[in-house]
Order: sequence, then structure tokens, then C-alpha cells
Amino acid sequence: MKTDRQLKELWFKFFEKHGFKKVQGYSIIPENDPTVLFTTAGMHPLVPYLLGEKHPAGDKIFDVQRCIRTNDIDQVGDNSHLTFFEMLGNWYLGSCPKEEMIALSFEFLTSKDYLGIPVDKLAVSVFAGDDVAPRDDIAANAWLKCGVKKENIFFLPKDNNWWALGGGVGPCGPDSEMFIDTGKPKCCGTCSPACDCGKYLEVWNDVFMQYKVEKAGEKAVKLPRPNIDTGMGLERAVLVLNNSTSVYDTGCLRRVIDFIESKAQHKYEESESTKRSYRIITDHLRSSTFIIGDARGVLPSNVGQGYILRRFIRRSVNCARNIGLDAKYFADIAKIYVEEYGQDYDDIKANGQKIQEELIKEVERFSKALEEGHREFEKTIKGIERHKEFAKEGEIVENIISGKAAFRLYDTFGFPIELTCELAKERGYSVDEKGFADKFEEHQEKSRQASAGQFKGGLADSSKQSAYLHTATHIMLAGLRKMFGDGVYQRGSNITPERLRFDFNLDHKMTEEELKTLENFVNEVISRAIPVTMEVMTVEKAKESGALGIFTSKYGDEVKVYTIGDVSKEICGGPHAENTSDLHHFKIIKEESSSSGIRRIKAILD
Repeated sequence: MKTDRQLKELWFKFFEKHGFKKVQGYSIIPENDPTVLFTTAGMHPLVPYLLGEKHPAGDKIFDVQRCIRTNDIDQVGDNSHLTFFEMLGNWYLGSCPKEEMIALSFEFLTSKDYLGIPVDKLAVSVFAGDDVAPRDDIAANAWLKCGVKKENIFFLPKDNNWWALGGGVGPCGPDSEMFIDTGKPKCCGTCSPACDCGKYLEVWNDVFMQYKVEKAGEKAVKLPRPNIDTGMGLERAVLVLNNSTSVYDTGCLRRVIDFIESKAQHKYEESESTKRSYRIITDHLRSSTFIIGDARGVLPSNVGQGYILRRFIRRSVNCARNIGLDAKYFADIAKIYVEEYGQDYDDIKANGQKIQEELIKEVERFSKALEEGHREFEKTIKGIERHKEFAKEGEIVENIISGKAAFRLYDTFGFPIELTCELAKERGYSVDEKGFADKFEEHQEKSRQASAGQFKGGLADSSKQSAYLHTATHIMLAGLRKMFGDGVYQRGSNITPERLRFDFNLDHKMTEEELKTLENFVNEVISRAIPVTMEVMTVEKAKESGALGIFTSKYGDEVKVYTIGDVSKEICGGPHAENTSDLHHFKIIKEESSSSGIRRIKAILD
């Protein structure tokens, strides 16, 4: 049986052999990409290089990137969906040799020295073409040349074989996806990797970034410097290699499930419901471990990344209740993950105790919220009973908790709908579950709209104004550390061409005088017209030079260090202004709380 670690080592060995350079995986919390809450793919932190900047390590690189995706959260609990996963990736920056990359993909997948997958089990899809880009016959012919059967090459439309950034703005292009034929019979005469029947399981994706979209709604145009970006989900690949039916049957995930079973009242295989609860706990607590333990880690809150973290933990509590597991064991589960992943990620190892403590704190907070929810439930029942008592003659008041009331219990008090239904049944009531579902969908749509508004634009566009605001955050952080000490760090940012939003740790609301001092500091640096310089150096040299940065992994070599005179020296991917005078004038618009212990500043350049 192949393990996660063995597959990583094969990946390292293969790409080093073929002249690629291993680079450091990035934080799971995006530093300057306001289009996403979390790093969702290995390419997200590399957008500046995909758009033309030179990477310190050269134009052929590879890494292992930790990722979180929440778009499929409701499917977690089946055989293959996860919110956290590790992505194996490699890149050609500034070139797009499709035939070469496809030959490498074929070798890694089929060679007995690597994955050893039989060629007959390999199926691939390529782009069918449209009014933007032609049919990808180059990719199809490359697969034929490698030895893939013609009947196992599928031409699919843009919905299936075109990759683009979230929001559709930025680098994009056709891709070629690789699948394992599981041996299941075809679902129909047109069965292909586009089906959801389970016959084809995706293992790898080669993206040919030959185009870009300048603005939302515009047609893609050719990218001056094309790239290739590939991604292989580690857990999914291990599942395929071991002929397993579920990602939860392999490696550390199985170890956690076995631990849960030793403490829970209901067994893993007892029913599909218990199995699903086990898997949700296993997945969500791993994601929580990485979110809290990341060097840019966040804590549970009601907004943004903290809200997702809170949802992971509280959903795990509900699932623990379903299988008779005391949530106090969440700390022990986190410890298993820290032991496993601390070997590769220094920040996870260093923050092991913090992870356990924050999980238990959130469990305790949720317990109090549930108590409040119980009281509110009783008020809801009393309200209905009172309505009955004072009902007009002939008016019928049914024993039904409205969808609106059930959703309020869920949204305000974190009260699960299942618990509302259970308590209602005990009292001879029912719940308008359809009404609840409608309210829930309405809430999700509002959240989607808010998210789209909050995270559109930003540094991914590499505009001058975004670059200037990015530089302003470096100067502002230097000012904050000068005012409040070296314990102040950036905790997140959201930069659009119009304004910056900057989160940092501080134990109090800033006074008007403090805000004015900070504003004056930034403007004084701007007035000095200091050149902004960049130097490529090793991680060790960057540390020795005093550069401020987050050293998140053992998989690193060279980094970019941006220096603003005697004011700031930070490890950063860019882009930046060439001189502080480009910023003209800095103005703070607002200072507010972001979450517990985290303050937020909104500012503009005018």
C-alpha cells in the first residue's frame, strides 16, 4: 500500500530528475488574493508569475501545496470529497510545451518506477474548441503518441475542459484531465469523464494557460507569456493507487476514524448515517487544524475565514452528538494531525498546543450557544401556545414551528435543524422543513452575493494602483510595529484598485491620536521618495537579513525580499511601487474590529 508520504517522495524524485526546482508551498491563508478566502490551488499564490513576473527559482518549478475548498462542503462524507487536501503541482512559467508536459504526465502515471497505472485504465479529456480557442488537437495527438487508445481520448466543451480563476478574471486556458477507468460499466452510449456515474475518476489535470481575461464579462485574449499549471490531489491519487473505495480508508484519515471508533458509542460501519458523521468529523477537524495552526492562522469568528472555521468545528460537534462522541476528544484528534503533518509543516508543529486549546474553546462556546438555543426553542413553543390561547373563534393554530423560526434558531444560536425537529417531536410538534430550506437557500444566496462583492478585483489584476496600495500595507505594518511593538503581524488583507483593507493583531481599539500618528508615519515615508528594491535570496539569508516573513514549510529555497529603505524589509511576492512617492498621499478611512484580538484598517491613496 502506497502512503501519502511515499507519493510525495516520488513526486519530488520525478520532477527533480526532469530539471524542475522544488519551491516552498505557501500559507493556506492567502496573503494578497482577495478573490478567495483560502488557498484553493497551488497556482493561486503564483498569479504574479503566471502574469509575467520572474520567479526566484526559475521557469520550471514544482511543490506541494496545502489547500482548502468549501464549494463541495455538503458532499463531504461521501467516498472522495474533502475540504482540506494537499495538491501536488508543477509549472512551466513563460512557455507552454504541451507535448513535453503530456509526455511527463504519461510517464509519471504509467511507469513502473512511479505510479505504474496500466495504460488501458487511463482515459483523458481535451478541449473541444469554441469561438475563443480551437480544438486542442495538439494535446490529443500527444496522448495518442504516448500510447493512450483513441477511444479513451474525449473531446469535451468549456464546462469540462477550460480552467479559469474564480470570478473569471485573470489567466485561463484549455486543460487536459487524466482519469482512471474504474471498470464500472458505461452509464449510457455517450458515457465519458463528463458523467457523474463513477466510471471515471480524475487523478491529474494539465492546464495550458494560453489566454487571459482582462475584465469580468470580456472575451479571453491570448496571454503574451503562456504557462502550464498542473495539479494532482494527493489523497485522491493515493486512493487510486491502493484500489481503495474511499479516501477515508487511507493514511492518517483512517487512523483518525479508528480513534473516533474507540471513543464513540456508535460504530463506523453501523449505518450510512454514522459513517457520514465519522467522515465529516475527520475531514473538518483536519481543516480546522490547518486553519488555526497556519503561520497566518485565524481563529473562529462570525466573518470570513473565521466563520468557515467556526462552521467546521460546530458541524463536527453536531456529528459527534450523532455518534455518541464526547467533543472533548477533538483535541486528541488534532494531536494526531499535528504529529502527522508537523513532519512537513513547521507552523503546524509549532502551534500544536494552540490548535488543541482553540478547538476546545470553540466547543465550549458552542455548548453555551446551544443552551441559549434551548431557551429560545422553549420561547418559540410558548409563543405558539399563547397564540392558541388567544386565537380568534374559528382560527386554527397548528403545532408547527415555522421555517422562519427554525432558521432563526439555526442562524442566531447555531441550533441544528435536526435538533429542532427532534425536540419538536418530543413536544408533539412538527417543523416546516420546506420553509427552513427556503430561508437557508435565501441566506446562502445573500452570502454568495456578499462574498462576490467582498472579494472581487484585487492584486490578481496587477494594476499599478493595486501595487501602490500593496506597498502602503508594508509601510503601514512597519508603522504599527513601531507604535505597538514587534508582536504585531499582518493577519490578512484585501486590496482592490480603489482601497486597501488590512487586518492585524492588537489588543485594543486604536484611538484617534494613534490613527493620526500612523497616518502621518506612512505619509512621511511617502514624502521621502524612497526607492522600493527587490532582491532574490535564500530563505536562510532572508532570515539572517532580518526580513519579516512567514516560513511555513521545509519545501523552500529562494524568496523575494522587498526593501523600503530603513522602513521595511519583507518577504513578499509583489507587485509593488517603484518608489514611495508613487503613492502620493495615504488616508485612513476606518478602524474597526475584525474578530477577537484582530483589528482592521481601511485606507485609500488620494
